[in-house]
Amino acid sequence: MIDNSYKWYPVYTRSRIEKKAYDELIRKNIISYLPLTKKLKQWSDRKKIIEEPLIKSYVFVYISAKEYAEVLMTKGIVRFLYFSGKIASIPEQQIQDLKLLLAVDQELEVFEYDISAGEKVMIKAGPFKGIIAEMVSLHNKQRIVLRLQNMGYSININTSLAFIEPFK
Repeated sequence: MIDNSYKWYPVYTRSRIEKKAYDELIRKNIISYLPLTKKLKQWSDRKKIIEEPLIKSYVFVYISAKEYAEVLMTKGIVRFLYFSGKIASIPEQQIQDLKLLLAVDQELEVFEYDISAGEKVMIKAGPFKGIIAEMVSLHNKQRIVLRLQNMGYSININTSLAFIEPFK
């Protein structure tokens, strides 16, 4: 039996084609999300703020199982991400958390590896209020990390330790 419920799925794109693949998905009326971050780039003659993908080579799509083939037939899309032999999905709340993180003008770091599990915490105040994350120690500094399930990516958040509480 095919699951016809809609879920968020990460799809892998060709290198440096994320924006074009995202535009093509939108053109096909497929609900998509491409998290972008602003970076200051410097060339020999000028500086410019550009938008680039927060997570390289990934776009998120909100589809049901019957739309898998249509996504794969999109120019620039390579494949779905698999976890334990099944197509990986991302919980709706994590997509909303990611949007909240990008809406606030804070510096974010993305790690392209899975950070070992630590204590789960809830951010109780400040611009990231309500986000459930993991506490880790990096280079002797306390940081909050939002882990994207089934993707092997984590996002480092700089926030006051006074804003967090243990999550049960």
